[in-house]
Amino acid sequence: MRTADPRPVDAGRTANVRSGGFAVDRARWPDVAVPPDASWARTAITAAVVRRALRGLPLRVRFPDGTAIGAGGPVLDVHDPKAFHARIGSHGLVGFGEAYMAGEWDAPDPVAVLTVLAGHVAQLVPEPLQRLRGLWAARRPRSERNTPDGARDNISRHYDLSNDLFALFLDETLTYSAALFRGFPAAWDLLPAAQHRKIDRLLDLAKVGEGTRLLEIGTGWGELAIRAAVRGAHVTSLTLSREQRELARERAAAAGLADRVRIELRDYREARGTYDAVVSVEMVEAVGAEFWPDYFRALDALLEPGGRVALQAITMPHDRMLASRDTFTWIQKYIFPGGLLPSVEAVAETVRDHTALRVARRDAYGAHYAETLRLWRERFAERADEVSALGFDATFRRMWTFYLAYSEAGFRSGYLDVQQYLLTKEASTR
Repeated sequence: MRTADPRPVDAGRTANVRSGGFAVDRARWPDVAVPPDASWARTAITAAVVRRALRGLPLRVRFPDGTAIGAGGPVLDVHDPKAFHARIGSHGLVGFGEAYMAGEWDAPDPVAVLTVLAGHVAQLVPEPLQRLRGLWAARRPRSERNTPDGARDNISRHYDLSNDLFALFLDETLTYSAALFRGFPAAWDLLPAAQHRKIDRLLDLAKVGEGTRLLEIGTGWGELAIRAAVRGAHVTSLTLSREQRELARERAAAAGLADRVRIELRDYREARGTYDAVVSVEMVEAVGAEFWPDYFRALDALLEPGGRVALQAITMPHDRMLASRDTFTWIQKYIFPGGLLPSVEAVAETVRDHTALRVARRDAYGAHYAETLRLWRERFAERADEVSALGFDATFRRMWTFYLAYSEAGFRSGYLDVQQYLLTKEASTR
């Protein structure tokens, strides 16, 4: 399932009209346009399990026949119970997300609903079924392994969607990671300063200044590289996204810093040389557990003795990471193919067991990410017509709305967190 290359809907040939009242392109969204062909028995059993799981949650789940379950709280409206339960029974939480994309359920406040679900995620699947997860949960495709070639394709499927799309909901810095605010609630006009505050903190951790040879792994659209170059650093920045590279180069040149910022289309495993400092912001999530040792060994090999690594990473609880690391999730299918969030424990163990680096400091600020995502989500909703004008259809827009709400809920519930790490390397004793 590729999220790029949106095509217009030919309503006479490829579209199904879902309960949300919009057309779904069957050619582009095959698993959304048509619910799975689940048996009556499987759907009925799923309905019983789902209703039992939801009944004790602080939610109010309403059905078309006028019935409702739940202990009260945010409202979830199920518009098509048969399709909703068929999807969950066949594809679990992947099906739950696809049901939203299809308009088979909705909510006045999706973030509030998803926050409740994220806070009770371990209780949603009965314990006997959790123990049998390997039998019923889909396995992640081997084609999405983050080998050097696989990583290029996986990154392209998200970050090469369209620079114009990202510019519609990001602030003027084009920074696509957690901001660091002075206080809450955050406001849109404060977001650029909050993004600079986050970047400056990372550069300070890495002691980036005049003459620093800095390696950035994961360019984004170039704001960190530009800000480091303004400090006098000589920056080499690596990306696998062609669209990001071109725009980042343009932005560095426009800032008069082309001589200090070199942006390369290169995998972290292909980097050469050594550097005084390395910075990597929310890139480890795209590496995959299989390659975490390679990633941290690369940081170690590329860093001069006495150097410093500033790393920003989204993390999840260790037990949930272990339970889900081999399964195929909605976020992997539709948003970040090949991705996996590490746990704090996984980062510490990998650094300890595979490198000469030391975790010198770790600071968490997940609540700031929840606010960052809220601002992005609200901006995306405000500019829905402009997203449509770029060629992204209604199903894509529901998918992206669910992604932003789903992510925000993860941080609001405490299920997800974001960390800033300082990793150090002992100076040579020669």
